Amino acid sequence: MEVEIVQTTVEILVALVVILTLGLLSVIFFEAYRRRHNHTHVEAPAIFEDPHSLKQIPCPSIFDPAEKYLSLIVPAFNEEHRLPVALEEMMNYLQQRAAKDKSFSFEVVIVDDGSADGTKRVAFEYVRKYNVDNVRVILLGRNHGKGEAIRKGMLHSRGELLLMLDADGATKITDLEKLENQILSVARKEFNSGDLAASDSTVKVADIPLAAFGSRAHLEEKALSTRKWYRNFLMKGFHLVVLLSAGPGIRDTQCGFKMFTRSSARKLFSNIRLRRWCFDVELVYLCKHFGIRVLEISVNWSEIPGSKVNPLSIPNMLWELVLMSIGYRTGMWRIRT
Repeated sequence: MEVEIVQTTVEILVALVVILTLGLLSVIFFEAYRRRHNHTHVEAPAIFEDPHSLKQIPCPSIFDPAEKYLSLIVPAFNEEHRLPVALEEMMNYLQQRAAKDKSFSFEVVIVDDGSADGTKRVAFEYVRKYNVDNVRVILLGRNHGKGEAIRKGMLHSRGELLLMLDADGATKITDLEKLENQILSVARKEFNSGDLAASDSTVKVADIPLAAFGSRAHLEEKALSTRKWYRNFLMKGFHLVVLLSAGPGIRDTQCGFKMFTRSSARKLFSNIRLRRWCFDVELVYLCKHFGIRVLEISVNWSEIPGSKVNPLSIPNMLWELVLMSIGYRTGMWRIRT
């Protein structure tokens, strides 16, 4: 009798495990299938508004010719307190550079990702101060995630070079020159190569598919010695999953300081589907798919209080990585060329 009870219990447990596994797989496949059309998962249109006239400004498209030299895309979610410090540093640098070099033009695109605090108010204060041609705000209406905020900003920017950077100012704005100089150096070599040298002389740096990723890998040893053991364990585990999902090549996929030429941004951000923390990993995957050369460059970085990453972010990261693997490996996520 007892043996039968044990067997029955085991059978029930096995059945429950099978049901839960099948249920989880069904949810994963359904969500991956739902995101197969990458443009449909966010309905909110991109809107630029002039706070002086309250008129809507026509949104540019990444598929239009560049109108500025440099675009800075800043995703912001509940950044009322950290955003002003970062924007002051950005604008001081950009204005000083523009004063020295009359050919230098720029824009800062702040993407308010459904903030519930005064982020929108702060952002529009800078539009009023520096005018809507230099500072623009995109309102997403509700929170979609950092990846979606950056995607939206990239798709409606005007720069030849496009830099994504966090609203906390963890990386000094002057470090963009490290990324910029590396891109320009590689672009010059491309210009002088046989194919481009013999082709249209109007080719610009914006037309060469390149990306430069800021990296904190050189700080890893110090970070390992100061962080809690469980954070190091989670970091190592995440790196392993990233390696399996996107392959080797980039030591720090998650640094929020990345620069793209216009042609590379056009290809990457018209295809990206992940909305939150792991969109960086998808960028690496797409760069490899398109053959976009990625330059990994060490940048200065300091931890700023108020990070949005918390222990609950880990399951979401794993969820997105699984979605990405299923979506691309099954062919449900088709890449536009």
